[in-house]
Amino acid sequence: MTTEAPQPQGESLQVFKGTFIHATHTSPMETLAPRILGVNGMGKIVFIETVDKEEELFQTWHFQKKNIRELQQREEFFIPGLVDTHIHASQYPNMGTCLDLPLLEWLVQYTFPVESKFKDPKFAEDIYTKVVKRTLRNGTTTACYFATIHTESTLKLCSIINKMGQRAFVGKVCMDLNNLFPTYKEQLCESVCETRRFVTELTGRMYPLVKPIVTPRFVPSCSSELMQQLGSYANSEGLHIQSHISESRAEVELVKSLFPDCKNYTDLYDRHSLLNDKTIMAHGVYLSNEELKVFQQKGAAISHCPNSNISLSSGLFDVRNALNHNVKVGLGTDVSGGYSPSILNAMRTAIDTIKIHSFQTSNYERLSYQEIFKLATLGGCQALGLDNVTGNFEVGKDFDAILVNTNVPNSPFDIFPDDTQEDIFQKFLNLGDDRNMVEVYVAGKKVVPFPNA
Repeated sequence: MTTEAPQPQGESLQVFKGTFIHATHTSPMETLAPRILGVNGMGKIVFIETVDKEEELFQTWHFQKKNIRELQQREEFFIPGLVDTHIHASQYPNMGTCLDLPLLEWLVQYTFPVESKFKDPKFAEDIYTKVVKRTLRNGTTTACYFATIHTESTLKLCSIINKMGQRAFVGKVCMDLNNLFPTYKEQLCESVCETRRFVTELTGRMYPLVKPIVTPRFVPSCSSELMQQLGSYANSEGLHIQSHISESRAEVELVKSLFPDCKNYTDLYDRHSLLNDKTIMAHGVYLSNEELKVFQQKGAAISHCPNSNISLSSGLFDVRNALNHNVKVGLGTDVSGGYSPSILNAMRTAIDTIKIHSFQTSNYERLSYQEIFKLATLGGCQALGLDNVTGNFEVGKDFDAILVNTNVPNSPFDIFPDDTQEDIFQKFLNLGDDRNMVEVYVAGKKVVPFPNA
C-alpha cells in the first residue's frame, strides 16, 4: 500500500501503530491489524505498512520511535472520519423537536421561522458555533451544509468551520418563491447576485477545507428562471450543486403540478442544468428506475437521510436499488428533519430501513453493516467528489480519522474477553457515541478534543 517516499520529514511526522478499519473501492470494510501509519506535516498519509516494516520505515523517514503513538490492543482503533452529505446548520435550534408534521407543513410551521432568525449575525454565530462543535464531537470530519438565504451569516458559518478545522461544502440557500411564508424569500436578481457574491467572497478567503456549493432549496421554492441561472452559473464556474428531490409524495405531486411539461422531478433539474457529476440531491425516496438511470448517466449522487425520512413520515429510500443502478450514495443526518447530528445514528437508521424493505419485499437483497459503513465514509466522499482526497487510509490521502476507544469511563457498551475485533467494531457501530470518539483528525490536525476545552 506504500508508494515511493518523498523527502524524510523527521520531527513533523505523526506515526500511529495499531488497528485501522476502513473501506476501499473494492471492499466495503477491511481491518488492518496491526499496522504502522505515518502522516506528514501536510496532513497526508505517507505510509501504511505491517508493523514488521517499522525499522525499514525508520531508516527512510527518521521519525522518533519514542513518539510513535501505540494504540491499546482491542480497546482502541482508527476509522476514517464520518461524512455527512446533507445537514441544515440553520435548523440546529430545532433539532430533537418539531417532528409532528409532514414535510411541507413542517417547513412552514417550524423551519422557515427559525431560518429567518439568521439575519441576526450574533444569533447566527452562536448557533453555527454550536452545530460545528456538535458535529465534530460526533466524528463528522466532512459536512455538506445548507445555511440560509442570508449571505453574511453564511460567510460566518464558513469562518467558524475554517477556525475549527472541519472539511465542508457550504451553501447559501436560494429561494425566490415562498407564498406560504412570504417574509422568508429573495427576489430573483438578489438570489443570483448574492450567490455570486458569496462564492467570490468565500473563494477569496482561500480556506483550505471549506468550499462553496450552489444551493437552490428545492423546486417549490425556486422559479424556473432562478434554477436556470443557478445551473448556468454553477456549470460555468465548475461549482458543486446541492438540493432536495422526491422527499415526500405530497412534494412530488406539487412539483408535477408546477411543471406539468417535465417528465419527472429528475428531468426538471436536468432541464435547468442542475444535474451533473458535481450534484448531490438529498432523499430521492420516490425516484423511479428511469430517474436513477439518469442519475447514473449524469454522475449525480444521492444523500440518503434515513432518520429524516422516517421522522417526517416521508418514506423509505431503497438504497440497494440505487446502488444496483450504480448511483453514488452517501449518508446524511438532515438536521433538523433528522433528530440526531450523528452519522452513527444515520448508519443505524439506514440498517433499520433496509430491514423494513426486507419485510415488505420477498428476496430483498439487504445491505450488510459493512456496506453501510462504506456509505458513511468512502461512499460519502465519492458522493461529494472527494474520494481522491480522503475517505480511507490510503497513501497520498488526507488523514481524516477518528480514534475510537471502547474503554472510556461510562462507555455505552462493554467488551468481553471472547469478543473478536469484528464484535467490538459492531458494538461501537450499534451502541457507541461521541464518548468513544476520543480524538478526531482532519487533514492530519487533531480537532477534537477542542483546544483549551
